[in-house]
Amino acid sequence: MTKTQPTPESTIEFEPEFVASLKDLFEEKIVFNKLLGLKITSVTAERVTARIDMRNELIGHYAHNRIHGGVISAGLDAMGGLAVMAAIGARHMDEAPLQRLHRFTKLGTIDLRIDYLRPGISEYFELRAEVMRLGSRVASTRMEFLGADGKLFSTGAGAYIVS
Repeated sequence: MTKTQPTPESTIEFEPEFVASLKDLFEEKIVFNKLLGLKITSVTAERVTARIDMRNELIGHYAHNRIHGGVISAGLDAMGGLAVMAAIGARHMDEAPLQRLHRFTKLGTIDLRIDYLRPGISEYFELRAEVMRLGSRVASTRMEFLGADGKLFSTGAGAYIVS
């Protein structure tokens, strides 16, 4: 998921208040993300990352101890939404952090595609997402779901309504 050219957003630094508010929103206020155990590890204008630790409640196939596909799908969807929020936040750096956070009230998933490449067996998983295009009404994202060893388990693409 590396971009070939640096983007103007690559020089943007978010305020700690903005990043902390996004983490609180995704880890605590979106209760389903809390149930999944989604923990945000990095928020930048060009990429967001998170981690989900494997535990019994997330098993999809009991005989193989692999993560449920729904966890992968929900996690990647959440990360696509977070990436869009970061991109919108970067676009409006002239506004106060809390004012930028209020821009996300209309954000919603309108299309999601997940490709399961191999069984998700790992002690923890890393999730990554980036925005490919942020338009005035729709944003397109690309996401990855990796194991602890960096092996790619699943990829995703999503479209999100932003207005």
